[in-house]
Amino acid sequence: MICHMMSSLDGGLHPSHYTESPVGAKKEWDAAYEAVHETLGGDAWLVGRVTMAEMAKGEPHPPSDHASIERPIHIANRGAERYAIAVDPSAKLHFRKADINGDAVIVLLGSEVLDAHLAELASDGISYVVAGDRQIDLFESLKTLRAEFGIERLLLEGGGGINGSFFAAGLVDELSLIVAPTLVGRINEQGFVAYGDEGLKGRV
Repeated sequence: MICHMMSSLDGGLHPSHYTESPVGAKKEWDAAYEAVHETLGGDAWLVGRVTMAEMAKGEPHPPSDHASIERPIHIANRGAERYAIAVDPSAKLHFRKADINGDAVIVLLGSEVLDAHLAELASDGISYVVAGDRQIDLFESLKTLRAEFGIERLLLEGGGGINGSFFAAGLVDELSLIVAPTLVGRINEQGFVAYGDEGLKGRV
């Protein structure tokens, strides 16, 4: 697992919050980030719910008939060239399509997810993995992603919370960090990693 992130000089993760810089601009830093993302050659990239929501942009649309629901795993697209993985313990994400920029979506969910939500994902052509507990065991999830989807090289590109959980669990092998020559300067701004009680357990 490679954690690949872009940060301001003071650790801010949101380019929309960055101050103006005499060296470069947001679009140039974004381009540099994406260029490195491609050179890292991941089989998949993983983010948390908040980050994925910005890309998924869907609304709830459960199908009227969902008699047969697969648990704990539904594979809609085995052998995709690349996957976009979302960690969504509370099942709040909804999608407009089954891929993000051509990368097939996989959602990691907590055990309390409703059948209607799983039916919605399946009908949208989206793969999912339901955890055995209401929290998601990160180590077990990685084992499942490898065994069921053949994912060997994973790029962790989430926010401070999800990054912190993987770091605290000892699951990150490499760090790729682009530092933009700018600042955020906000109190309580989410930083590069955030360690909380759940993160220290390696669960989200």
